[in-house]
Amino acid sequence: MKIQYASYQETIAFLKSTMRAHPHLFRLQSIGETWEGRPIMLMTISNDVTYADDKPALLYTGSTHAREWIGNELAIKFIQYVVDNYRFNPKLLRALNKNTLYMVPCLNPDGFEFSRNHFSFWRKNRRNNGDGTFGVDLNRNFDARFMRNQNTASNTYGGPHAFSEPETCAIKDFVEEHNNIRIALDYHSQGNVFFPAHKFNHEVEIEGTDLNVLCANMNHEIGKVTGRQYGIHRGKPPANLIHGSGREYYYRRGILATVVEVGTRNIPDYMKNMTECVNENIPALICALSECINYSPAAPERVPNFTLKDIEYDNVTLEWDYPTSDDIYFEIYRSENNKSRCGEDNLVAITKSLTFTDTQLKSGHVYFYNIRAVDKISGIKSPFSPELRLKTKLAGHECAVTVFPAKDQIGYLGKKTSAKNREHFGYNSMFVGVDSKRGTSLGVIAFDISNIQVDSTVSQAILSLYPMNRVNAKIENYGEWSVSLLDPNKISDIKDFNAIAESPALHTLGVTIASDRVTQGIWMQWHFNGVEREILQTLVETGVVILRLQGPQTLPLGNNSQVMQFDIGYGPFGGGLHYRPHLDIIYQLPEQTMSLSPTSVNTISHDTVTPERLRSGFDNEGRIVYGQMVYPLAGLPNPEKCVFTSAYVKLVNKNALSLGTDVRFTLELVELQDLDYQSVQQRSKIEYIGYEVSNNQLREQSSHYFIFDSFSLREIGRLHQQNKPFYFIIRATVESQPNEALVEWMVDSSGQSKNSTELVINYVNRRTKAVSPPANLQYTLENNMVRLNWDNPDDEDFVGCFVVRNRFHAPRSPFDGVKLYGGKDGYTYDNFGNPSIDKYYAVFSYDDVPNYSEPEVLKYIGE
Repeated sequence: MKIQYASYQETIAFLKSTMRAHPHLFRLQSIGETWEGRPIMLMTISNDVTYADDKPALLYTGSTHAREWIGNELAIKFIQYVVDNYRFNPKLLRALNKNTLYMVPCLNPDGFEFSRNHFSFWRKNRRNNGDGTFGVDLNRNFDARFMRNQNTASNTYGGPHAFSEPETCAIKDFVEEHNNIRIALDYHSQGNVFFPAHKFNHEVEIEGTDLNVLCANMNHEIGKVTGRQYGIHRGKPPANLIHGSGREYYYRRGILATVVEVGTRNIPDYMKNMTECVNENIPALICALSECINYSPAAPERVPNFTLKDIEYDNVTLEWDYPTSDDIYFEIYRSENNKSRCGEDNLVAITKSLTFTDTQLKSGHVYFYNIRAVDKISGIKSPFSPELRLKTKLAGHECAVTVFPAKDQIGYLGKKTSAKNREHFGYNSMFVGVDSKRGTSLGVIAFDISNIQVDSTVSQAILSLYPMNRVNAKIENYGEWSVSLLDPNKISDIKDFNAIAESPALHTLGVTIASDRVTQGIWMQWHFNGVEREILQTLVETGVVILRLQGPQTLPLGNNSQVMQFDIGYGPFGGGLHYRPHLDIIYQLPEQTMSLSPTSVNTISHDTVTPERLRSGFDNEGRIVYGQMVYPLAGLPNPEKCVFTSAYVKLVNKNALSLGTDVRFTLELVELQDLDYQSVQQRSKIEYIGYEVSNNQLREQSSHYFIFDSFSLREIGRLHQQNKPFYFIIRATVESQPNEALVEWMVDSSGQSKNSTELVINYVNRRTKAVSPPANLQYTLENNMVRLNWDNPDDEDFVGCFVVRNRFHAPRSPFDGVKLYGGKDGYTYDNFGNPSIDKYYAVFSYDDVPNYSEPEVLKYIGE
């Protein structure tokens, strides 16, 4: 069947001929024999293969499941690629010089041949079970949490005991004899997804970042060839993880291990789909091979205690520990998305310091940071530290809200399942697409945004969804998924299929996403553009946002499913709050404006101070004459609940100078106590406001606007907080000082005249500081779950607490870890954490901005 694919005998013949032609690169051996007497072949690939076992190595296993032919086919094509390219491809040559590839093209030869010649979709090996059934699922036969299954006819029957099969014994013996193996890739189909190992506890592992970055870097190489995006997904809570898999066996031995699920069918169209799958995975495999040496004993130690030192709205400072060494420097990578690669395009720092400040960041924005040490002599890099996640503070004028759907406001509607559609809300998952069972399925999410003040201005909005399974999107390059904004005023029942299906879209967010870009295990985000934010702003008046998720609605002949599955964070298979869809909105409250007249003005010349007149220029001896203004704080709002958004000083001149020289006038914000001439000359300047005004401009117009820049605005905010009045000095400058050249400025202390000097401040009523942190954080164990209790602060502006878990360090940001809870309760449960593992918990209080307090931290010691 499918004669384009190589048979096992043809594979062996190819391996033998390749080794004979290139004995310095390849070594071929049988590592065992199957039930039916076939050899299990392993090809060792390395430059100067005699020393292959002395180098760090990658273990490749393919076609563990008989019907998943990609493993065998990719191995053949990769070996041919090595033959054709090793002489001149520098990436490949470096990889083969420093590392070794142990390649088992087909771990299940008997099942593979049975699949080729009799039953295409046979999965297991060909063990005679003695009861009329045949076969053991080899990927359930390893001893990593082996689970006994009495149903020998099952496709996932794991055998009578762990390592009962010659195939798994063969790979076990080889692995245990080769301690140089650092990475293991187990190639399967289908799903276009990486499944990194997980140790069955649903907690972050110290190698978790290494695994995610390895997969993300491979993903980048895949994307360069075909544009396809693979998912990266560890799996859901422990009860549902795969038992007895090779991946977990390798990982338990200290090997970075991942399954690579390739394509959307087990045996696809060879010329159209399999060729694509092979071609995109060759550079990905080279990428993985190149990393082996970075996980060998020759690599520097992992950087410890990588954490957040300080955070502002536009910059963050990171810090870490490391023993002093002249030969070590550090690479720091920044990304705006989870599970992103670490490469040249996001390498933001190379430093020998133990701190790094990253600047020019976006306010209220999530960033991910990774770090590794590098030996400058050998170029070998360390494993990664656990990834650091944070969100920058909001800029002073901004407010934000993250809204989650209520349990009965998120679900899916099937065209053929109208009787059960109401049961689909708040339970399990959201299925979007089309299949033979449900017909068309639409996802529905309603967000309550009534807490946003109606006349606010939306400046940013991001929708985030977590795709948890794409296995049922079975057709390669078919269909698109979209998210549309619906009019809540025209929908009477969001749980009615026809009401949602027939509702005209106000707008479809961004662009539709093709099937080969729909990932699994990587957050998908839709960033609202200007048009979409305007629509969202109109929806603020209704207090509700309703979104419709839609995929393909028809199926080609011979296909039964093209469905994407999203986590809703509820139900027995939901991942909780951490994986719940959410809408992040940054907005600005409506501005208030206050116009202030100076309560005191003075003209300060060399010999006298003239109150109630505001003049500046030069006296009859060419000495500078200063104008001075004082604006008190009376009438300004409480500085604890007020943020200045913009400001300017308007000066109105009564006269202009008749001089031909270029006289210019500047306005300074100053620290000033005394009004004598010497004190003014020695004044402490805070900042120049706006730009200078020339005498020519005085002739052309009478009103002049000095606009505050960001620093000046921040400084008057500081003075406001410190309850200090605002002092300004008007000073004239000229290249050659003239005599008797004075300009008088209009002053109306009553504030009634429009043609008068004034200070205009725009501001929003927004709290500027966080409420007090929670206190007395404690834990108890209940039903094998950690229960956390704390005392909320007693503050009228307290809105709630945010609880996060981090295995490796005390969280210094409410986003540095797994989200467990957000709300006003003084307790929560860690539903998914492993109570046997040490970790940190942190609780942050927040107000309605939100400003987050310092954390109350608890170090939990595993029971």
